[in-house]
Amino acid sequence: MTTRDDTPLWLFADQLGPAVYGGEHSHREILLVEATSALRRRPYHRQKLHLVLSALRHAERDLGDRATLLKADSYTDALQRYGRPVLVHEPTSFAAEKFVHRLQEEKLVADVLPTPTFALPRSEFAEWAGARTRFRMEDFYRDQRRRFDVLMDGPDPIGRRWNFDEENREPPPKKQDTLGAPKPYQPREDDIDEQVRFDLDRMNLNTVGVDGPRLFAVTPAEAKRALTRFIDYRLPTFGRYEDAIMGHDWAMSHSLLSVPLNLGVLHPLDAVYAAEDAYRDNKAPLAAVEGFIRQILGWREYMWHLYWRFGPTYTHNNELSAHSPLPDWWTTLDADHITAECLRQALGGVRDRGWTHHIQRLMVLGNHALQRGYSPSQLTEWFATAYVDGFRWVMPTNVIGMSQHADGGKLATKPYASGGAYINKMSDHCGDCAYDPKKRLGDDACPFTAGYWAFVNRNQDLLARNNRTRRSVSSMERLKDLDAVLEQETTRTHF
Repeated sequence: MTTRDDTPLWLFADQLGPAVYGGEHSHREILLVEATSALRRRPYHRQKLHLVLSALRHAERDLGDRATLLKADSYTDALQRYGRPVLVHEPTSFAAEKFVHRLQEEKLVADVLPTPTFALPRSEFAEWAGARTRFRMEDFYRDQRRRFDVLMDGPDPIGRRWNFDEENREPPPKKQDTLGAPKPYQPREDDIDEQVRFDLDRMNLNTVGVDGPRLFAVTPAEAKRALTRFIDYRLPTFGRYEDAIMGHDWAMSHSLLSVPLNLGVLHPLDAVYAAEDAYRDNKAPLAAVEGFIRQILGWREYMWHLYWRFGPTYTHNNELSAHSPLPDWWTTLDADHITAECLRQALGGVRDRGWTHHIQRLMVLGNHALQRGYSPSQLTEWFATAYVDGFRWVMPTNVIGMSQHADGGKLATKPYASGGAYINKMSDHCGDCAYDPKKRLGDDACPFTAGYWAFVNRNQDLLARNNRTRRSVSSMERLKDLDAVLEQETTRTHF
């Protein structure tokens, strides 16, 4: 089908920024669709559905006469009712891409355009990846820095170092309940949010989590304000404590920009260059700025491209033969069921906000799931639906590869399993916990400490072959109470 200059542009709910509908497409009419079947397809977090609907409806308002918002049972119904072929940018999941190609065959979609909401185009990543079968994020990240001239001094990185991770791993400050950083930007709800809340109540959808105030930006204007507040007031303290966890400070100095980034209302390069400007203007230390840029220009882009590189069957990987179903208390976000303070607070954060920061995802929730042998495919689905920033492309590589090592090392060099000592060091949870992180046996044995040794025992053959983990197997073999620990963990039903 020939693409006409006046062909309308259909936007998915994660393509709602000016990088998609501006520039060369600024003259086009815009189609937006609320598909009820998509809202009902999975048990999403209530606040996630609110964010998506609020974003769509705010986009309609902001685009004015350019936009048409159709509410229908399905996307196909809406396109048929619209009555005109549309352009669409590449969607962000395999299922959506397959669906769009089918719509193209049915002449409902005129053409599919490259994704504009990431820094590096998919075609250029394919050139970079070449014939590689194993990938290192550090290689990709350095090439990204060079390609986009970020924190560079000619051919060299500023400060003569690419990586400031060692300076960005401090535990939480002692004798403080909070980090003391200025509060993050919180959008002001309006009549659109009020109507969204009313409509979600009326739809009676199968959701998880609780309703709550909208915490995240869903429009380009809100995203700009959220970014500005982070850069001006929170970035200076971000780096040092980015891996720390504080019970009374869920946001700490994190940017809370994952939602607007994943909705497409904030472009990653805008965030990256704003952070770089803060360093060059002496408003934030280099370690903090580099750590933030690494998360976005490095890790986020890397996950996006590896999602497509590894293919739709990647979620079938289960190298560690983990098949235990997710427990009911996990899927229903019943944090009150949990005794372990770190796990209770992490699950409570998902229940109350649909969000926790990356260390709670990896070293609390992911670590627990890894130790207990939860099904990695089920876990991937849970993260994608229970987290407000968990779009379909985000979670497979983060969960299958990084968190659960289910791909056998294709993405990460070792499983990220740890005992209670790590959590005790990097959080302020253990002092208020009924479990002792130093104990692996007994009624007050930490389920992470004991669970770690059960994990090592279960996977000792794989771990012994890995230079980074073989010492754990040697340590386990010296435990005199190992049999008792394993029996205890086999029968443990409460955490």
